Amino acid sequence: MSKIIVVGGSLGGLLVANLLRSKGHEVDILEKVSGSLDGRGAGIVPHPVLIRALELCGIKIDDNVGVPVARRVTLDQKGQRITELDLPQIFTSWGRLYHMLKENFPDKHYHSGKNVISFGENSQEVMVHCEDGSSYQGELLIASDGLRSVIRNIVAPEIKPEYTGYVAWRGVSEEAALSQYMRNTLFDHFGFGLPEGEQMLGYPVAGFENNLNPGHRRYNFVWYRQAPEDTLLKDLLTDADGVFHPHGISPIQVNWKHITQVREAARKNLAPQFAEVLEKTGMVFFQPIYDVFSKRIAFNRVALMGDASFVARPHVGMGVSKAAEDALSILHHIDQLGATPEALEAYQQERLIPCQRVVARAQYLGKFMTAQGQEELKNNHIGIANRVMKETAIDISDIIMSDELIPENL
Repeated sequence: MSKIIVVGGSLGGLLVANLLRSKGHEVDILEKVSGSLDGRGAGIVPHPVLIRALELCGIKIDDNVGVPVARRVTLDQKGQRITELDLPQIFTSWGRLYHMLKENFPDKHYHSGKNVISFGENSQEVMVHCEDGSSYQGELLIASDGLRSVIRNIVAPEIKPEYTGYVAWRGVSEEAALSQYMRNTLFDHFGFGLPEGEQMLGYPVAGFENNLNPGHRRYNFVWYRQAPEDTLLKDLLTDADGVFHPHGISPIQVNWKHITQVREAARKNLAPQFAEVLEKTGMVFFQPIYDVFSKRIAFNRVALMGDASFVARPHVGMGVSKAAEDALSILHHIDQLGATPEALEAYQQERLIPCQRVVARAQYLGKFMTAQGQEELKNNHIGIANRVMKETAIDISDIIMSDELIPENL
């Protein structure tokens, strides 16, 4: 069997590493962050491809994977239900999947605090060099090191994240802290709100230590708000001490004044149920939304996957599932062709166009943030609300190569 290096120890890296190990390959994960990544991310929709990948890793999937949600609803500013849709799904958390994958992978091959700075390769292997002076070698290098991938910056420096013009405010609120009114009218549903130029959504996820019992769960929210890059975004990325964080600010460094402002905006613009969630969320933070679009993802003995290759806006709900599809494709072609450049080229041939289309699909779903989308919403509010509910965070695997992927009109 082969020796393979995976750069990036988040969900995508853990998925491909566990899958490769399941076929007998020796895999080392290099993660730049020291210690556990637990606490990152929030809610996730585990589409069938992700479940299949987890099962192939040898991870048992049962009813404890997440919270079942049967219905989607859209609320107006007063908190009244204006439309609804039956669409059963399971909602899990980033932390739940991280623990499942991390516990399935041997600690001795998961190397934290490894900031990769360069790599070299010859006809037989790749040698990866880290900032601390350590080096690792393998027959292939799989880069799953995220939005600002170090490996992508080396092999394809022309590929840069492109800011979309808006951010996602996020957080989770404890079910027990919420009013009976909120729990009766919204908590058990995938909820949507469509204030002008924005979108709010939320859904229940497991509570502390994966507690799925009523009263002990949490409600996860994502609120998309416009933030021009040269003005508001720059301000948001500046902490309370005046330090600017151009590549992203950690949740604990978000300026408390900005959190106060977004809670005030919630009381003014959102349904009271959503405003209450923001008010009672201990850690409110935000993520700038970017597109990453690649024209190539295989470079001899190096391949990009997950967010290192493509980043689609969260509206599609495909981030982790896309990484699972990437990982399964890599596994299949290594099975067929060995740990060779030919296997990675075959992976590129299979995944390049579908991933490009996922990014395009996500851009289409972000149309509500534009002036055109707002005009359409104004003229057909219920119709557009139904389309948003129907098309957000669904499994698009079957239509990924069809003309239905990006409808002409929202």
